[in-house]
Amino acid sequence: MKSDSFRRVITFRRLEVVSFIHSGVYSALLICAFALDKPEPATFIFGLAHGLIWIAMSLVCIAAARARIIPFWLAVTVAVLGGLGPFAGSIGFIIADHRHQSRASATSTPGRGR
Repeated sequence: MKSDSFRRVITFRRLEVVSFIHSGVYSALLICAFALDKPEPATFIFGLAHGLIWIAMSLVCIAAARARIIPFWLAVTVAVLGGLGPFAGSIGFIIADHRHQSRASATSTPGRGR
């Protein structure tokens, strides 16, 4: 029942929220590093936060894909591209959610689906 407790804690929506938070932290890092001439310690703090969130998101998303909470392609997007730009992961969550909702409405609408 290890998977049940994991599924209760790790959900698609929670991962999506953390992905958007990660994108916000990364945006703040880019602004500090390029627009504000690297103020310290802000640049260090945002850089460290970005790195730690990316590592955690990568590990959790891979486990979530194995538990079939998120699609495998989304876990790969977060893990591979998340270090360079977490915006790809946030966009991936939007796409995955849209696909899931489209499939759900197609199967519940009379005359559509199978």
